[in-house]
Amino acid sequence: MGNTIRALVAFIPADCCQNYVVGDLREMPLDKMVDLSGNQLRRFPGHVCSFRELVKLYLSDNHLNSLPPELGQLQNLQILALDFNNFKTLPQVVCTLKQLCILYLGNNKLCDLPSELGLLQNLRTLWIEANCLTHLPDVVCELSLLKTLHAGSNTLRLLPGQLRCLRELRTIWLSGNLLTNFPPVLLHMPFLEVIDVDRNSIRYFPSLAHLSSLKLIIYDHNPCRNAPKVAKGVRRVGRWAEETPEPDPRKARRYALTKEEIQEPQTPAPPLPLPPTNS
Repeated sequence: MGNTIRALVAFIPADCCQNYVVGDLREMPLDKMVDLSGNQLRRFPGHVCSFRELVKLYLSDNHLNSLPPELGQLQNLQILALDFNNFKTLPQVVCTLKQLCILYLGNNKLCDLPSELGLLQNLRTLWIEANCLTHLPDVVCELSLLKTLHAGSNTLRLLPGQLRCLRELRTIWLSGNLLTNFPPVLLHMPFLEVIDVDRNSIRYFPSLAHLSSLKLIIYDHNPCRNAPKVAKGVRRVGRWAEETPEPDPRKARRYALTKEEIQEPQTPAPPLPLPPTNS
């Protein structure tokens, strides 16, 4: 019964109602972490901004679309989770939290990111998957310490050349986008360890054997006719992944042609002419 009342009250954005949903959170937690995930919040409970020493704040899976300016008081915050909410734009106050190392923004309605995000020069991990991004925002290329970028399930068709400036980047997840070619910029990033381009529309893979740090390439669910060539010891996940170092191109072509023959409707052969009859 208590959970039912809590769920109903959460739909009323008044401060008193939102504070009721949060419960008796009145003092700074000893572990310096506040987790308000899944509370159906429509407004951020302002009294949390008084916890100046807070390090981790989880607001996932709510109904938030804005944050108060007072959030900027949390200058010790290192982890902020805003995923699974209703943000159409990233609140500017987030860009003032200069100690942030990990920022989760996935499963919102973001079409872009503000240029002020570049102020977060301590950011190591950025999750922007499952938004409305048609391009990778240029500001991402200014996050010089970024190690992990998750930009899957958007509608990206290409990546900016400036991405190669992120020399600390080790993992990039691009699954579920609209890439028709393997992003050329990734060929100039030998420091990458994991590349995920699963579920795109890539038909041809260039050789990745020169990427000396690469450990894993995921390329499954692409209409490709070859497997990416990789250095010894690199794990591949996708068609022909078990063949080393690269599948026979004749076999790949034969496989592709067979697929096309299966997919194309077969036209019935014309009937054979009847033999002449002796009259």
